[in-house]
Amino acid sequence: MSLSRTPSPSLNGGWTSQGLTDSRTGSPSRRLYDMDGFADNDAHWAAARAKSQAIRGYPTIQTKNEGFFKRTSRHVSQVLPTFNSFSPQDKNWRDQEKLGRGRWHPAGGEGKFSTVRTFLGNFLRKFKFVFLVLGVVAILTTAMSQANIRGRYRGNSRLGGGSKFVIILAANEGGGVMDWKGPKEWAIERDSVRNKRLYAERWGYNLEIADMSTKKRYAHEWRESWEKVDVIRNCMAKYPKAEWFWWLDLNTFIMEPSISLQKHIFDSLEETTYRDINHYNPLNITHPPQSGFLDPVSRSPTGDNLTSSIDLIISQDCGGFNLGSFFVRRSAWSDRLLDIWWDPVLYEQKHMAWEHKEQDALEHLYTAQPHIRTHVAFVEQRKINSFPLAACGKQGAMGEDLFDDRFHYNALDRDFLVNMAGCEWGRDCWGEMYKFRELSNKLNRNLWQRLLDWRKDRFGRRLSQDVKEQPELPANAGGKVRRR
Repeated sequence: MSLSRTPSPSLNGGWTSQGLTDSRTGSPSRRLYDMDGFADNDAHWAAARAKSQAIRGYPTIQTKNEGFFKRTSRHVSQVLPTFNSFSPQDKNWRDQEKLGRGRWHPAGGEGKFSTVRTFLGNFLRKFKFVFLVLGVVAILTTAMSQANIRGRYRGNSRLGGGSKFVIILAANEGGGVMDWKGPKEWAIERDSVRNKRLYAERWGYNLEIADMSTKKRYAHEWRESWEKVDVIRNCMAKYPKAEWFWWLDLNTFIMEPSISLQKHIFDSLEETTYRDINHYNPLNITHPPQSGFLDPVSRSPTGDNLTSSIDLIISQDCGGFNLGSFFVRRSAWSDRLLDIWWDPVLYEQKHMAWEHKEQDALEHLYTAQPHIRTHVAFVEQRKINSFPLAACGKQGAMGEDLFDDRFHYNALDRDFLVNMAGCEWGRDCWGEMYKFRELSNKLNRNLWQRLLDWRKDRFGRRLSQDVKEQPELPANAGGKVRRR
């Protein structure tokens, strides 16, 4: 019997594909995926189709809401160095070794110059923001240093307050009245003036260099060393807005230029100064004065206890008042004091009896005039007027200078100023000035200078140790060796 079509491969007839079996024949048809009871499960079919599309298809491009990390990675990839990928048609193609594929090559061709240019271009492009910031910082730093913006800010009366202070430095730039200077005296003056000028520029203070060589009118009046009183009066007229005037002798050196006068003294004037001279009284002055005609403030050992009434700040050494470094405040009281201090009666009658001239005159006024004591305050000598060992000291059994904590400079405490008082009388002024100048430079080094000095010291120590460890040559090493 011939069949009109291909018989069904199924056991009971019918076709596995739907639509091929006639429903009218009544032959049972097999169901799709009739395995383990999962027949007619469309979920498996949909999962298989999705998996197939994921393998054979291509991902869709999503440019919206990609996220921060995708955008950042794409931006970074744009600034990376370029790579030349070779194709099979290229002459440098090597399939087995994969030679050259993915290796970096300069974009401008081969050669050292192209390689360096490409590397620098990529490097500058990658760190352009850093170089921009460094350039702006360098420009601002140069502008500030040239224009001294820091000094102007600190010198402003409303900001830093530096314009309220005037540093008065006595200098005999013309050689002096009585004698002329030698090379050491010129060197002392140069270092001292430079030290005060840098300090004044740093903190915005006014610097007045008083040239004593032009004051020849004092010579015939026996008051050549009294001129500081007249110089202070002239400075008060020259700087009408200044409040405090700081007198410094030439043989002084500021050891700590990083400390301002405000921080060192005037911001805490009550704690820094003392009014009762009995705290340290080398002159044995009776204080307070005893008189029934005096007001209660004059009879008080500390005056009115107000810092606003302090118009003169001085220190005392082993011999009494020391005027190598002192402060005068502009006030009606200081005007009267300077007038009395400059009175011809004092220097004409006492210039032979008073060895220290204007210093002895101020001690006399303080002792004899009770109203002067109420406006005078004292500071510890090492606060503004430290001495070297050779000044105001005692000698030991072997003739060495003994240290006195009240007067002598101490590097561990970082004293503010050194006064080489009396160095012109049998001492080496230039040697002391050089010593303290180098010590100040060493103490005020920055971190980079300390690192360089540490390397230098370590290398020098190692070199000296290597030299010492070298074996000594025999006496005849330089000559001929005699054979036996």
